[in-house]
Amino acid sequence: MTSRCILQTALLVYFSTTVLAMNYDLLQFQLSSSSVECQELLLQLNGTSKDCLKDRMNFKIPEEIKKSQQFQKEDIILITLEMFGKTSDIFRRNLSSTGWNETIVEDLLATLHRQKEHLEGIMEEGNFTWDHRTLLHLKRYYLRIVQYLKAKKYSTCAWTIVQAEILRGFFFLDKLTGYLLS
Repeated sequence: MTSRCILQTALLVYFSTTVLAMNYDLLQFQLSSSSVECQELLLQLNGTSKDCLKDRMNFKIPEEIKKSQQFQKEDIILITLEMFGKTSDIFRRNLSSTGWNETIVEDLLATLHRQKEHLEGIMEEGNFTWDHRTLLHLKRYYLRIVQYLKAKKYSTCAWTIVQAEILRGFFFLDKLTGYLLS
């Protein structure tokens, strides 16, 4: 009887690990696809940073995000959720001076929202813990972007610089989500 329970438990652990691995593969594909879609939408927004060189700023993306191989898969999900959420918050701000196509911005926000909801659903299913230091660094990074926009009075050049910075953030996000496959 005891050996039967042990066998059942072992099989359950084996199959749940296999299913979890497949779910991470699917999640990585979904996140990568969404990230590419967001990057393409951002690139469609008109604006060139060459006219705004004087407005450039180093927003200092957290070093932990640049060196993403240190994270557990659960951490990657949380970081991705935070980055999608904060990016969405930024693009909901005063865009009137940009002259950007509103449909493209709405598509970008819809993509971010869809993935954010998906990730929140995944978090509800799992047991997630978080390194508060990394979260704090990430929040400060996005706060610097928001403060920059306010200081520049949401000018066209400020938005162009932020657009480029958000694209840069998606580069690190792509790298980060690639670790879901390992």
